[in-house]
Amino acid sequence: MTLAAGAIALLRRGMADPETQWSLGTFGAIAEFSRDAEEPALVSMAADTLSAVTDRGGIALRLDPATRPFASEGLTKADWNQRVALCLPEDACTMNRRGVLTELGADSQALREEDRDSILFDLGLGALQADFCVRVDDVNVAAHLRQHAGRPVFEAGNPAMGIILHTNPHRVFVSRLGRIEVYQPIPPMSGKSPDGPHTHVLPKLLKAGRTHPATEPIPPGFIPCAHLYPPHPARDGLGLPHPFEAGHFDAFQAIMAAFGDPAGTAIKQRVREAVGAGESPAEIAEDRHVRTSVRIALRQMKAAGDASPALTAWLANLDQGNLDQQDDDAALHGGC
Repeated sequence: MTLAAGAIALLRRGMADPETQWSLGTFGAIAEFSRDAEEPALVSMAADTLSAVTDRGGIALRLDPATRPFASEGLTKADWNQRVALCLPEDACTMNRRGVLTELGADSQALREEDRDSILFDLGLGALQADFCVRVDDVNVAAHLRQHAGRPVFEAGNPAMGIILHTNPHRVFVSRLGRIEVYQPIPPMSGKSPDGPHTHVLPKLLKAGRTHPATEPIPPGFIPCAHLYPPHPARDGLGLPHPFEAGHFDAFQAIMAAFGDPAGTAIKQRVREAVGAGESPAEIAEDRHVRTSVRIALRQMKAAGDASPALTAWLANLDQGNLDQQDDDAALHGGC
């Protein structure tokens, strides 16, 4: 059994493309990897592992034949987002689920050879599909953390997290599909996350015990163990708007056709045809996911430059800009 050729091609294109971004983690704790087009990067396309490493961080992704890519789109306050979840069957995704700070020893799997003697500490966040670690290259810092092993890092009076925030060790987030390493400093709690590779750990969201945002449709029986984010047609990698790029739009719609929900794709096509024919806004009385697909189609038509009276009427009738529920993605990516 091999990972489908189309999925392998998707992952290889993504790893080679500096505009594609990646994440790995769970709801409430996530590592993100991105790189600039001009940034030096060591990119490897081995038969069973893909990787990219820069001076700011790195990613390694294992080509597991059990992986199921699932593409989806979702509403944001301004427009829409797009992503591909790399899922494993629920019974194949489980990591160690440690609940206390635990010393793991030298990180022999580090992406850079110079980091392989440094000591890994699992933070003990207990998530299903990922382990969240820091990697320490200073023996004194390791000794201080070692004194607090066996305790939850967010336990009242535990100085371990303070030590980590003060000393800025590498963050290493690991799932069954690979790892993301972050070498950049941890920003202060009141500061903005740096551009490029960074992590978010949000204890309040972790307490929910969810594996992914409720707004992301994941097939039953599967768990997302990593994500890739191909270039957005209306926003750059920092989330800033730019002129609509039809090539990026068409590329992701092809990904949706290959790896997304056929029902959602069909709904969007029906909306485009109805608006193009000048029909009056349809009365949408179905479930939230249907409404979401309708609104995404309308926003995409507007972003592409459609200024027809029919589209204006549909937007006024069906898309008032409010979300059907809390924007979980914004919450997850808004921490430090």
